[in-house]
Amino acid sequence: MMKIALVMALAAYYNWLPPEKVSRIFWVILPLLLILIPVALVLEQPDLGTAILLLAGGGAVMFLAGVSLWYFGFAVASVVGVVTAVLKSHGTSWQLLHEYQFKRIFTFLDPAADPLGAGYHITQAKIAMGSGGLGGRGYMQGTQSRLNFLPEKHTDFIFTTLAEEFGYVGTTTLLVLYALIIVFCIASAMSNRDRFGALLTGGIAMTFFLLFSVNMGMVMGLMPVVGVPLPLVSYGGTAMVVLLGAFGLVQSAHVHRPRGQD
Repeated sequence: MMKIALVMALAAYYNWLPPEKVSRIFWVILPLLLILIPVALVLEQPDLGTAILLLAGGGAVMFLAGVSLWYFGFAVASVVGVVTAVLKSHGTSWQLLHEYQFKRIFTFLDPAADPLGAGYHITQAKIAMGSGGLGGRGYMQGTQSRLNFLPEKHTDFIFTTLAEEFGYVGTTTLLVLYALIIVFCIASAMSNRDRFGALLTGGIAMTFFLLFSVNMGMVMGLMPVVGVPLPLVSYGGTAMVVLLGAFGLVQSAHVHRPRGQD
């Protein structure tokens, strides 16, 4: 719920703030605190994946609001520095991440180094995706998923199940449907003269994009494995209800646009 609440709070803030103040340092600190406080609380759980999504989603709203690109350049440089420090801290007395989180990073870099241990999940996921081919093995006919080689096949790794059973055609169809949702959100945000409605729609669109791109990148070995469900597909009621509520906000912002708009 915090992913959507953060977008709403930032959209309300920038709707209230005059445009000429958006990039002034004092008025940048306040939204940063709005983002960093929930990020810090989520990191304490610990849940690095959700914390990164919160940070990226909040940053997207700031970008859409027109915050100067210099701030984002500084943020990118800071991220590079933090990543370097994190990697150098491994095995020292001041280690910045838990050991299981380092294991995820090293598995991402070289899953074949431990195919029956830390690299097992991503290795099996790649086998399942490759075996699907163009048209897939057929519904309920995937060997990797039905014989339980795939981990969490109904939640985080459900995309690999779809790839095995429905192949390239099925996964491309899903991507097209996701793209249509994003296109509608962008078109609605661009045509909305209400600043709050436009920022809310754009922020939710970016959050939705991050959810499915991180999940797909994770199971394809393009990103480290994090606990992110595939939106509108993975098993789980909470994620589904929150996301549908977010789309309800998008529809409301679109329907209640100021009069006189096309």
